[in-house]
Amino acid sequence: MGVTSATIWLGVLQIATVVLLLVLAYRPLGDGMARIYTSTRDWRIERGIFRVIGVDAGSEQTWQSYARAVLAFSLVGVLFVYALQRFQAVLPYSLGLPAVPEGLSFNTAVSFVTNTNWQSYSPEATLGYTVQLAGLAVQNFVSAAVGIAVAITLVRAFARRGSATIGNFWVDLVRTIIRLLLPLSIVLAIALIAGGVVQNFNGFVDVHTLSGATQSIPGGPVASQEAIKELGTNGGGFFNANSAHPFENPAPWTSVGEIFLLLAIPFALPRTFGRMVGDNRQGYAIVAVMGIIYVVSLTALSWLEVAGHGTATQLAGGAMEGKEQRFGILGSTLFATSTTLTSTGAVNSMHDSYTALGGMMPMINMMLGEVAPGGTGSGLYGMLVLAVIAVFVGGLLVGRTPEYLGKKVGPREIKLASLYILATPALVLLGTALSFAIPGVRSDIEKTSILNPGVHGMSEVLYAFTSAANNNGSAFAGLTANTPWLNTALGVAMLLGRFVPMVLVLGLAGSLAAQERVPSTMGTLPTHRPQFVGLLTVVAVVITALTYFPVLSLGPLAEGL
Repeated sequence: MGVTSATIWLGVLQIATVVLLLVLAYRPLGDGMARIYTSTRDWRIERGIFRVIGVDAGSEQTWQSYARAVLAFSLVGVLFVYALQRFQAVLPYSLGLPAVPEGLSFNTAVSFVTNTNWQSYSPEATLGYTVQLAGLAVQNFVSAAVGIAVAITLVRAFARRGSATIGNFWVDLVRTIIRLLLPLSIVLAIALIAGGVVQNFNGFVDVHTLSGATQSIPGGPVASQEAIKELGTNGGGFFNANSAHPFENPAPWTSVGEIFLLLAIPFALPRTFGRMVGDNRQGYAIVAVMGIIYVVSLTALSWLEVAGHGTATQLAGGAMEGKEQRFGILGSTLFATSTTLTSTGAVNSMHDSYTALGGMMPMINMMLGEVAPGGTGSGLYGMLVLAVIAVFVGGLLVGRTPEYLGKKVGPREIKLASLYILATPALVLLGTALSFAIPGVRSDIEKTSILNPGVHGMSEVLYAFTSAANNNGSAFAGLTANTPWLNTALGVAMLLGRFVPMVLVLGLAGSLAAQERVPSTMGTLPTHRPQFVGLLTVVAVVITALTYFPVLSLGPLAEGL
């Protein structure tokens, strides 16, 4: 299938539709989230939940207490999902499937609790409906809520003066689920059902194919999980083919709808930020940086896949291997760009089949820290950390003490921000290096895991650790990850890649909240003007380029050039 002008215009129409929907949702969704976290009134159902769990909604926590609550809640989630998988054989609606092995259970439990949704298994052949609903679907809600809650603490820190507290984790968590995620996901699940997404408990059904053979087709409560997996930037598929499966993503318009779902909250959160700090212009500046990076990435990936560098792809008129005819090249690149820039592991095409340089773009999207617009919550707090670094750089250029929104960026703040941006690259590079440096592990990687030996095999392993440490969940699917080493190493990368940056953000929030507001002067760097937008964009990209360029030169760049 070559790329015709009609195909190009269809892709442009899809992109324009997504942009229009995001623009329409920006103010009402962003303002709605601001009201959720600034309201002093609790709903009746929320008060009931607080009484059950023993929480005083009127009390607030220090950043240390908030961090302990986040870590304790997440640990309980890991243990619960792990136990569900290990006892699957005796649970109702197990579909006759056995218990999930220990290593895979650990990896999967960590994956869904950390909002990664990395899957080293075929879901429809491994997990029954109870595990899917009581374990994975629940974590799709709570892991997204945890990310948003942490982001809101950093926003509060900029808005407050001389405060020793940054909010109440349990209040933020419950409000996010009850007022935001649950209502939206119910409405969106109904819309997906209307679009043809499956929602049943039928189990496996034997059907006769056109060739006369018999095939077992699984059903399942797909639409309900599909809605929250996209809305919460989780991404785990109910089926192994993920959003390329017709039961998850039946048509081009549902694919566009799913792209909008995974972008909606991350792109609206800057509006929430602007409202809560009392200056909408600050939100516009942040969303402008996100939009610039997103457009550049989408343009680059689309051009590389349409150009189809290589003899076979050029003769075919484009790189269609691993892509659905229903979506085409541009529908696939739009989905791939959106998911890898938002920590959403969902895919509607096989990234492993992209051209060498095309496959590098989703990898770079994750290496940026997924801040354009990033995951639910994690994208905003990641971009705000980069903004702190940007004002520090700007302060050095003009020889003044850097300030952001009236808060001084001193030694403590810049240390926390620096550790934040170093944590994830360290995990990616160390995990990839150990996979090839330890003789026994290297032998297992080369003989068992890597489908394509050589340079591309290196890219497959690099992609896996990049995806895990950045809590994305997508993969170069030619890599067999269900091995003792990769289950363990990727699980550890997901844990540290999620919670180390979170603790650092909470520490930064505590430091900023304790400060009094510094009055603006003639020498204060304006952080709402195009100059700052450009500075922040350059800082985000340069930090990534300097960190990852050497390893990219060993993988996708070597393969593509």
